[in-house]
Amino acid sequence: MRPRVILILVACVAVAVSAPWIGGALEGESGEFILQSLRIPRVIMACLVGATLSLVGACYQTILANPLAAPSTVGTTAGATLGALVAVLAGSALGGMPGGMPIVAVFAFVAALGVSLFVAALAGSGRARVNDVLLAGVAISLAAGAVSAGLQFSADELQLYAAIQWSLGHLPQVGYRGVLMIAPFVAITGGVLLSQTRALQSLAAGEERAHSQGVNVARVRSLVLGVGALGVAACVAWCGPIAFVGLIVPHIVRLSVGSSRRILLPMSAVMGAAFLVACDTAARNVLPGRELPVGVLTAGIGAPLLVWLVARRK
Repeated sequence: MRPRVILILVACVAVAVSAPWIGGALEGESGEFILQSLRIPRVIMACLVGATLSLVGACYQTILANPLAAPSTVGTTAGATLGALVAVLAGSALGGMPGGMPIVAVFAFVAALGVSLFVAALAGSGRARVNDVLLAGVAISLAAGAVSAGLQFSADELQLYAAIQWSLGHLPQVGYRGVLMIAPFVAITGGVLLSQTRALQSLAAGEERAHSQGVNVARVRSLVLGVGALGVAACVAWCGPIAFVGLIVPHIVRLSVGSSRRILLPMSAVMGAAFLVACDTAARNVLPGRELPVGVLTAGIGAPLLVWLVARRK
C-alpha cells in the first residue's frame, strides 16, 4: 500500500475519532449523555452518509463517463426533496408509519428510489446513450423542482419552515435509531458497488474495452444506478439532501491517490466519511450558541472547490 494512502487513512480515522470531543465541555452526567447519545451517533451517521454519497458519486462518474455526474444528476436528490415536501404538507392527514418510521423519511425514500430506478431502467434498456441518461436525470430534477416550488404555495408558514429546514441537510441524532435505520441500506450499497470494481475499472477505459473484456456494460450501468439510488435515497430520506459530497470527494481522491478504481472507490468512501464529519463538526461550532445545517456548509465549501477543480482541469 502506498505511503500516501496510509497517511490519508490515518488522517481520516483521526478526524472521525476526535470529532465527538470537539466543542464544549463534557463533564458530569450531562456531558456523558451529550457524548454517548448525541455526538457519537451523529459522527457515525456522518460517516455512513458521507461514505455512501462519495462512493456512489465515484461510481456514477465512471459509468456515465462524466466528471460532473453525481446522485443529483440522475434525479435522486430532487425526487427525495419532492417526496419529503409532499409528506410535510400532508403529514397531519397521513399520520405516522408502522414502527414509528417518520413519514417524511418514507416519502423521500420512495420518491428518490422511484426516480433513480426509472433512470436505471432507461440506462439498461440499450436504447439510450450516456448523454441521454444524463439529460433524463437533469430533466427529472428540473421537473421535480418545479413541482416542489408549486406545492409550497399551498403550505402554511410552519409547514414551509419544516420543508426548508429538511431541505438544507442535517445530521443531529438522539440515540442510534437513525444509524440502525440506514445502516442496512448503506451496507448493501457499499458491498454491491465495491464488488463491481473490476467491471468499473474496465469501463473507465471505454465501453469498447469493457465489451472486449466480457463486461456487460448495460447490466453494470443499470446495477450501479439502481443500487446507488438505494443507498442515496436512504441517506437523503433521513438526513435531507447534502450537496456536493458525492461530486467533490471523488475528484479530491483522484488528485491525491490516482484514478485506479481499485483505490478510488474505497478511498472515496473513507475520505467522504471524514469530509462530512469534518464539515459537521465545523457546522456545530462555527456560530457560538447556534448550529448551521451541514448542507449549507458543504455547499459553501463545495461550490468554490468545484470551480477550482474545473479551472485546474482546464
